[in-house]
Formats: sequence, structure tokens, C-alpha cells
Amino acid sequence: MYHRNILILFLSFFSSHISAQNALVFQTDFGLEEPAVASMKGVAFSVSPQLNMFDITHEIPRFDVREAAYRLNQIVDYWPVGTVFVSVVDPGVGSGRKSVVMKSKSGYYFVSPDNGTLGLVAESHGVEEVREINENTNRLPGSERSHTFHGRDVYAYTGARLASNQIDYEDVGKVLEPTVKKISNPNPDSVYTNNSVIGYVTVLDTHYGNVWTNISADLFDQLDVKYGDKLNVSIISNDGENFDGLVAYARSFSGVSLGEALIYINDIENIGIAINQGNFAKSHKVTTKSSTRVVITKQGNYK
Repeated sequence: MYHRNILILFLSFFSSHISAQNALVFQTDFGLEEPAVASMKGVAFSVSPQLNMFDITHEIPRFDVREAAYRLNQIVDYWPVGTVFVSVVDPGVGSGRKSVVMKSKSGYYFVSPDNGTLGLVAESHGVEEVREINENTNRLPGSERSHTFHGRDVYAYTGARLASNQIDYEDVGKVLEPTVKKISNPNPDSVYTNNSVIGYVTVLDTHYGNVWTNISADLFDQLDVKYGDKLNVSIISNDGENFDGLVAYARSFSGVSLGEALIYINDIENIGIAINQGNFAKSHKVTTKSSTRVVITKQGNYK
């Protein structure tokens, strides 16, 4: 009985220790061809083998801070409060840009270079506090001479210590002004005018080639259309017209025939344009490299 009670006490302590740890979630532009991501996770695992580690993506286009900001903001709401996100898209690694941990008003922690990556989550979740990482105390021991892999040496190490409660947020470093750098947005907001909604391509659903816009479902509803109605879609980039034609509004991809284009509401409740089991972006050469305008117009044969 004595040994059983000791075991119960040990398991209770061990379980509470594990449950006290927060999820650690990674995003990078490193890809998986080389062991950079594995190095980051190895550092985090060495900090605490009990950590639960997950990935957003490691396929952010190289150096694309804007897409990193978008993808990070896209998924935060689906994670429990207290989650620690480590996002490393860092074309300025080794320069004077700041390494920070931002605590949102919603209770999440974001470990990242302050280069615009945190701009969208700052807007959507609010900024409670920003601290600059003190590399004298929050850096992988023995890495001091390396200045090109802060993702491993500073961000993964600090994120793991924070998620495992080996340090408190106050131990990260000095307090900065409660603001972070915003990403540049060359495009105006989406609008409704003259029986049309006008917006811009924000990002591509890369794996499938779907085009995502900044036109919200609520704004689109002002067109007063129903599933199956066809609307005129024009997509115009700085290089010229990519697409102009009638496209059906569908509930999902199966709402149109195989190979047919459709307008749909994507998982963040903005308007997307796709081809059922095809690649719209590739077929019509739509990219995010330039300002690309999308105009969706209601036809006159229905109200």
C-alpha cells in the first residue's frame, strides 16, 4: 500500500507537470529538404522532452514575411490560450532587427523577429506586451558565435523554455513599446459598389492553387445571390488581365462540374476562387507578387 501511494503521488505530480506545459507551434520558410526544422525541434526537445510540438507549415515562400504573417494569423484562433508560437521567416537574420516575444491580449505568445510577421496577429488579437529577447540568458548555450540560425539558437530555445514554464514571460527580456512592425499592404480594403464587390488577392491556397481574396463573406452577401448563380469575375494584375468570365457561386467544390471554376467561401470566411480538382492560380497565372485586383459583378438576369 505504501509503494502504491508513492506511485500515485508520483503520477499525480508527473501529470500536473505535463499538463502545465503549453503547446509549442512552429512556422518557418526552411522547407524540409535539410535538417533545419529538426535542429529546432531537437533544441526544444532537449529543453523539455515532455513538450507537445506541432507545425503550422515550413513551406512559407523564402523570405516572404507577408505570407508568414497571413498564415500565422489564419490559425491562432484554433489553438488553446497559452500556446507559444515560434515563427521564423527572417531575411534580416544577424542584423539589427529585434528578436521579440509578443503576448497578445487574448493570451497567446509569439516568438519571432520583429519584421512584420506579427503585424496581423497584433491587429486581430491585440498587444498586451512586447519583450525583447535577452540573448545573454535566452540563447542556446554554446551557440554564441553563430549569427545565421536564430531560429534554432534563440527562438526555438526561448519558445521551448517559455512553453515548458522553465522561464516566466517576464524572464524573456526588457519590455518594449507595446507595438510591433506591420507588414506593408499596398492594397486598399475591399468594397461594394455598383452591384460589384472589389477586392484583392491576399494569398494562394498553395497546394491546390485556389485564389484567396480579402473580400469577406459579409461583403459578398450584399450582392444578394444564391448557390448556382453565375457572376462575372475579373482578375487584373499589374501585368494585365489574368481572367474574365462567368463563374458559379457554389457551396463547395463539388457544386460545379469537374474542371469548372467556382466562387466559394473559404475557411476564414473570405471569398475564394478555384477550379474543381484543378489549379486556378496556375491556369491563369495569378500570383501574390504584385497587386492583383478581383472584381465580382452580379449579372442583370436575376435580382
